[in-house]
Amino acid sequence: MSERFVITVNRQFGSLGRPIAARAAEMLNIDYYDRDIVDETAKSNNLPVSVISNEEEAAKTAFSRMKYPLGLGTSKVQDEIFYTQKKIITEIAEKETCIIVGRCSDFILENFKNSMHIYIYAPYEDRLRNCTDNLKMSYEEAKKMITEVDKARASYHKHYTGYFPDDQAHMDMLINSSLLGVEGTAYLIKTLAERKFYVS
Repeated sequence: MSERFVITVNRQFGSLGRPIAARAAEMLNIDYYDRDIVDETAKSNNLPVSVISNEEEAAKTAFSRMKYPLGLGTSKVQDEIFYTQKKIITEIAEKETCIIVGRCSDFILENFKNSMHIYIYAPYEDRLRNCTDNLKMSYEEAKKMITEVDKARASYHKHYTGYFPDDQAHMDMLINSSLLGVEGTAYLIKTLAERKFYVS
């Protein structure tokens, strides 16, 4: 195994970025972080997870966590949440090899010695199909969610980092997940990591 490294994954809603990242972590036999960062943030701020979730979400709907995974606006509480998550993400990267999804981790770990930053996207029709088939949304709901989640993620990321989550200048690779699917894309990430970080 090489020195400790971290892979960050940004993704379009409906591109299957989360399951791809989780599967890649399994293939590499490393840890995977996503919503558990929220749980740790709640503990660090001495707040119930519901408060963090309320601040991250705009409405209590079945898909609210997907719709507003990082919140809207620039409230004091949200700023505190961001900086707590920044601290948690930095500490995770400093102690273990892992994959971290979203939460501006690409920006937070931009200067981390052994890091690789990936953006996962897919054609619109494929994203719609993933939402209806995998998330069991109606066609109209899927269209609405794609529009709103993309907007929310882009706005949040731009506010805290100064650039959009798919900015090529800050990504090592942009991957169209529709080409290889979950398993194939995860294997591609595994292969990239092995080559870049000399994983044996």
